[in-house]
Amino acid sequence: MASKARAFQQACRTRGQAIMSRPEKSQFSYSTCAPVAPFASTRRLSFSCSQPLVPCQRTASPVTCAGSSHRHIRHASTSSSNPPRRAITVTSDDGRYNWSELSTSEKAARGTQQTFNFVIVAAGLVGTMTISYLLYQELLAPDSSTVQFNAAVSRIKSSPECRALLGPSSQITAYGEPTSNKWARARPLAHSTETDRFGTTHFRMHFNVSGPDGTGVVTVHMTKPRDGDRLEYQLLSLTVKGHETVYLENKEAERSVKGRVGKMFGVQWR
Repeated sequence: MASKARAFQQACRTRGQAIMSRPEKSQFSYSTCAPVAPFASTRRLSFSCSQPLVPCQRTASPVTCAGSSHRHIRHASTSSSNPPRRAITVTSDDGRYNWSELSTSEKAARGTQQTFNFVIVAAGLVGTMTISYLLYQELLAPDSSTVQFNAAVSRIKSSPECRALLGPSSQITAYGEPTSNKWARARPLAHSTETDRFGTTHFRMHFNVSGPDGTGVVTVHMTKPRDGDRLEYQLLSLTVKGHETVYLENKEAERSVKGRVGKMFGVQWR
């Protein structure tokens, strides 16, 4: 009978070990069983577990049960060292590193890059200012040829004598020197600016006008004294072939007429 008891006890242990080896299918741990007292009778056998059934705790780590020995596994975390920093050159410097972190050669590379960038920005500013000045002198300045051209065209269109020779003002067009370009606005204006020995600025220009009734040439002569601030008309005329010249401004003729009227019978009248 003792051999049967030992066999039963061995079977209980084997079953407990089999259950413990499969934690994913079992929610409870079982402890081995042992007899409570020596066998007093061959007919009745009573066994009692040395420890009560305790639910297992499922965690991310291996399954551990209360009443059983705990094993703590520590995973050593290995921190990889930072990769080596890329060397700074003139073309690869993006400013992410402080000046104090750079070596002597890298500081020289950054200084060269910043100097080059400064030169580019300065050249761009100078170029922008130069272009702006030229555009102002050509298109917006009071003495520019474009401003004087537009003013002279307005005078021609508003003159009744000019409209009688050319046609309605809405159909009068003005353009520069005749060229092979069919676009009238692309034809250059013939103009010149010079200063005489007295400091007077002389502006001369001529351009073409055409209308449904005829075509002609407009002549412009303007002057500005040394101490003056704007150009004044000396001559503004329209010449149409087959007709007399129409003078809108003719200061020289006015001065000659005043000189003839002011002197009569050899006496200068004032």
